[in-house]
Amino acid sequence: MKLSEVIEKASLEIVFTKEDCEILHAYTGDLLSLVMKNAKSDSIWITVQSHVNIIAVASMVGVKAIVLCEGLQFSDETVEKAKEEGITLLRSPDNAFLTSGKIFELGIR
Repeated sequence: MKLSEVIEKASLEIVFTKEDCEILHAYTGDLLSLVMKNAKSDSIWITVQSHVNIIAVASMVGVKAIVLCEGLQFSDETVEKAKEEGITLLRSPDNAFLTSGKIFELGIR
């Protein structure tokens, strides 16, 4: 499914986006080492982590977009690094469970 469709259907707020890409998988988690181990390339990552290190992890794994839950904000440093790496940043007012459920209902696993 195209990222733009995921954004629209899951009611996500765009913080930064570079390109509309295909999202094949999703991963929910906050422990960076588990994300590195378990997230797949071409994923959308649902988390409450907002520090700049999430961009490095996403870049290494091939994650295309990060959804920050609970209405939290990304730091300016994180947004700037995402722009450099071309990783989409999104926000959700919902918790990670509800946000993951919305994305799961779209058929993304």
